Amino acid sequence: MAQTTETPPADTPADTPDGRAPHSPGTPRASRTPRIHRAWFVAAVTFVTIIGAAAFASLPGLLIEPLHEEFDWSRGTIGFAVSVNLALYGLTAPFAAALMDRFGIRRIVAVALSVIALGSVLTVWMTAAWQLVLLWGVLVGLGSGSMALAFAATVTNRWFVARRGLVTGILTAAGASGQLVFLPLLSWLVEHHGWRPAAVTVALSALAVVPFVWLLLRDHPADVGLAPYGGEYADKPAPVTGAARRAVTVLFKAARTGPFWLLAGTFAICGASTNGLVKTHFVPAAHDHGMPVTAAAGLLAVIGVFDVVGTIASGWFTDRFEARRLLAVYYALRGVSLLFLPMLLAPSVHPPMLFFIVFYGLDWVATVPPTIALCREHYGEDSAIVFGWVLASHQVGAAAVAFAGGVARDVFGSYDLVWYASGALCAAAALMALVIRRPRTETVSPAGA
Repeated sequence: MAQTTETPPADTPADTPDGRAPHSPGTPRASRTPRIHRAWFVAAVTFVTIIGAAAFASLPGLLIEPLHEEFDWSRGTIGFAVSVNLALYGLTAPFAAALMDRFGIRRIVAVALSVIALGSVLTVWMTAAWQLVLLWGVLVGLGSGSMALAFAATVTNRWFVARRGLVTGILTAAGASGQLVFLPLLSWLVEHHGWRPAAVTVALSALAVVPFVWLLLRDHPADVGLAPYGGEYADKPAPVTGAARRAVTVLFKAARTGPFWLLAGTFAICGASTNGLVKTHFVPAAHDHGMPVTAAAGLLAVIGVFDVVGTIASGWFTDRFEARRLLAVYYALRGVSLLFLPMLLAPSVHPPMLFFIVFYGLDWVATVPPTIALCREHYGEDSAIVFGWVLASHQVGAAAVAFAGGVARDVFGSYDLVWYASGALCAAAALMALVIRRPRTETVSPAGA
């Protein structure tokens, strides 16, 4: 029987030197799925970027005592600057998500990192409290908010259909990994060389990842002719104009639904009990009990270690279990642990304190994957912007407690009242999570279930 040779069709990978098909609108460049999908490389770049920018989140708790001693500013004044930072971090996030739709992820994140570096390095020359509020509060707050968790949510929504919960957990854990990397270094710099070299280190770390963002990050799978991981190919959507208007429109639309307020309320308590309380005030609170600053900062770094484990595990659980029930469990356990903390603070590190650190670390931002999943279920294509507003409530809660914690320490001479109040709030958040109803129509079924 005679052999015939089939001529490959014009859209096969053999037609191009790099093994990809000639690209035309509406058609993916490659007909074969690569062994390792490009989405995982984008996730890796995002992970490194968040780690590099995490230095700014590690520093505020280390600044309270040095600034109080050098400038004689009250802890409430310093806490106010931190609260402005945290509030703007959250309030900028939904607009940043909309801006990423308009101008692309790369541009927004590169500019945000540059603003963080500028605000941080200029604090070296400050002499008045209003300058701390302007530089660390406003500039660093705006920059950090522009690449907040909405950045991770946007990347996940665009590049992944399958394994979204797992990827969300991994990218959320990047902040904790950055804390693990930078906290010991920054605390050592503050202890031995003062706070200024630590501020410069934050600036340099933010600038260092800008080239990675610009050269390696891509805005959409269609930019490289691929479908999202676990999904079907779709053309890159046209840039969305009116970013600010869209962010506000989505807010008003979501605000007419009950789940939005429940998610915003629970996440406000999440921020109050983590960034606002523990990240900002744990080091000075431990120092009040005679613990060295480097030892207290080391404990926060250990929280970062277990935060990575807990958040990735939470993403895996979110792909398999009901998100609202996971949230209820996480908040209930966090509340119980905070009620015990005042009894555990001591001049030295002892086993019960280590148990608290491990336990709290596993729970630190485990709330993020199920919260993003609930936003996705209820709000579909607007979920990244809705999550940006939910994140804004997280940071407003953090800002309130960052300020209130400093004032409570000035007035009462200890942080005990703040620990107990935060534990009670976490119990309320657990009940709120259980009240969230399932959407009438599932917009997106949990990937990987």
